[in-house]
Amino acid sequence: MASESEISEVAWAGATVSRTGVITRLFDSLCALGALIFFAPLFGMIAVAIKLDDGGAVFFAQNRVGKNFRQFRLYKFRSMPEGTACEKALTAPQDRRITRIGRLLRKYKLDELPQLFNVLRGDMRLVGPRPEVERYVQMFRSQYAVILQNRPGITDPASLAFRHEDRILSGERLEQQYVDEVLPAKLALAREYQQRRTFLSDLAILFQTVTRLVE
Repeated sequence: MASESEISEVAWAGATVSRTGVITRLFDSLCALGALIFFAPLFGMIAVAIKLDDGGAVFFAQNRVGKNFRQFRLYKFRSMPEGTACEKALTAPQDRRITRIGRLLRKYKLDELPQLFNVLRGDMRLVGPRPEVERYVQMFRSQYAVILQNRPGITDPASLAFRHEDRILSGERLEQQYVDEVLPAKLALAREYQQRRTFLSDLAILFQTVTRLVE
């Protein structure tokens, strides 16, 4: 039977983790809200540009797997004609499905901005492994069981390392290359970062993400 000191230590550790989670959630929410307010004019310009481009919907939503394998709807600015994005989960180099405005949005990662809403909703964090579709999560379920103990995020070390993923993938063997090479490398980076992450390291990731938007 555990002693009173051991029980107290466990209780203290649990309370510390709980407080850390609350602080992180508050920080992410405030940052997401501030960013949404700051980028509101940009959101409006992007919405108008998408509408003028082909007249379709402004946003694109897709099911992704989140914390503890709970699915949620991830939001992006639409960069392909409506209905075509669901045909293939991956985007080939020079994919003809991408619209004119979509290429510009993807180049500067502006299509990802609506995920700030996902952060506000609590589906995602600012920093965390990128949420994946069910198909690929099931292929690497044991690894995702570890990674998805925390909420996925908008950016992380793997996102930075594979910022130009579309330049790496070959159109001829797109999915095979992603499953055999790219995704395992991303998961390895995510697990390594999960073991050493701190609040300051998350801030560093956010800073690097912002500074690389113009590359």
